[in-house]
Amino acid sequence: MSNETDGAHTSDISPIDELDPSLRDGFHVIYDREVPMEIRHQDASDENISTGILEAIKVKMLVLGSDENPLSIRLELSSESDLFFHYIHVIDEHVFQVIQEQQKLVVNYSEYPNVLIRMLNACIREPHTHLAIFIASGEGDGRLDFIQNMEYKFVELVSCRCQRSSEEMIQRQITYRYNSMKQKLAVMQSRLHEINNLVKMKNPSLLLQLQKSSVNIPDADTFLNMLV
Repeated sequence: MSNETDGAHTSDISPIDELDPSLRDGFHVIYDREVPMEIRHQDASDENISTGILEAIKVKMLVLGSDENPLSIRLELSSESDLFFHYIHVIDEHVFQVIQEQQKLVVNYSEYPNVLIRMLNACIREPHTHLAIFIASGEGDGRLDFIQNMEYKFVELVSCRCQRSSEEMIQRQITYRYNSMKQKLAVMQSRLHEINNLVKMKNPSLLLQLQKSSVNIPDADTFLNMLV
């Protein structure tokens, strides 16, 4: 779909990935990457916007239908530092026509995902000249602005209207992320057990040294409890 391969999602899906709530209704992932964003908050009672805080936001882009001619495009924003931060930007061809007219975009609907991917990757590669600013309001909506620093002025490239996900969806996302991490930890523990047995057989004294050096490392259950 795009020459911008960074962040492109492969077709290999693990069993736990199949439980991803984002994949419901036939959507599939075409982009999945952490992007530096400046997060600002705006009170619903006034127009004052707080000072921005830079965070690594997980950006997931999904499409319904074919990559070349999607029926619907969805951008999901989530945060590892705030599990309840979850916003979506959803458009179809009709909604895009309104955005295209309002923002004077010169790309077609089918090109829109590629445009977003290029800008997201530019924010990662060139953070001093390409900025992503997310403004969350107290009314449950938000706005993702892509800004380019032209040295003499800041130019807004594209603005994406976002909506905070429902409480049900947020709970599903948290449950999925928890179970996904728990499964990954179980796989790592199994691999660690295999390595322990191998080292114990080949070099028992080395195993003792490794166990002493890892005495302060929490086990899987303790680590998961630290996250929630």
